[in-house]
Amino acid sequence: MKDFLIIAGPCVLEDLDTALEIAYFMKELCEKIGFSYIFKASFDKANRTSLYSYRGPSLEKGLAMLAEVKSKVGVSITTDVHETWQIEPVSQVVDVIQIPAFLCRQTDLLVMAGKTGKVVNIKKGQFMAPWDMKYAVEKVRSGNPKEVWLTERGTSFGYRNLVVDFRSLPIMKEYADRVIFDATHSVQIPGGAQGKSGGERQFVFPLARAAVAVGVDGLFFEVHPEPDKALCDGPNSLPLKDIPELFSQISDLLAVAKKYGF
Repeated sequence: MKDFLIIAGPCVLEDLDTALEIAYFMKELCEKIGFSYIFKASFDKANRTSLYSYRGPSLEKGLAMLAEVKSKVGVSITTDVHETWQIEPVSQVVDVIQIPAFLCRQTDLLVMAGKTGKVVNIKKGQFMAPWDMKYAVEKVRSGNPKEVWLTERGTSFGYRNLVVDFRSLPIMKEYADRVIFDATHSVQIPGGAQGKSGGERQFVFPLARAAVAVGVDGLFFEVHPEPDKALCDGPNSLPLKDIPELFSQISDLLAVAKKYGF
């Protein structure tokens, strides 16, 4: 049985010191509890609400930072790609290629990501039914990837809100090698903070616990030493100081889920 997986990091790369602080903290905590860990951060957020929002350090600088985190901390790395030309250089650094939710139907992007032979994690679009994600998986698998994962991040019904249908987790397990629950993007309020996204991080804990109880293979979190100062997605990010308590709860719930075969 595979170890429970944690994917976590800042929404977007800000500076190397912050990235290293987060990666060291998360790696140590995951090793202590027995979780697998992958560091995640974006080099470019191409879908920010406002033209004037911080997007990241760019591909070249961002990949250099991610490579340094991987080398110094000794962790696996994932980041997202938005265009096909980014896939080749990204695949030279990361262990998992992430497809953003808004691009989960982009055929060329999915097929080319699969051709790298890497693990490909597809974020389920806020507009997608879980049953329809099997077609995105088929596109990636046409390229012979190592594995294909699907990540649930809530469904949009308009008016800047996301709702999680936990039926999607067992449904998508029929198609994917792993199903991940993104507990912090699921509490996001897209565009709800005057040109940037808001969030309700007080709901991260209960949603994460619910996903574990349903039988998810891993959890995705945006984390930051000081979320209120983060340059992207601060309102829905968790402060590092809250992670140990959350992971303790998750560990206890996993023991119960294992007992009942979830």
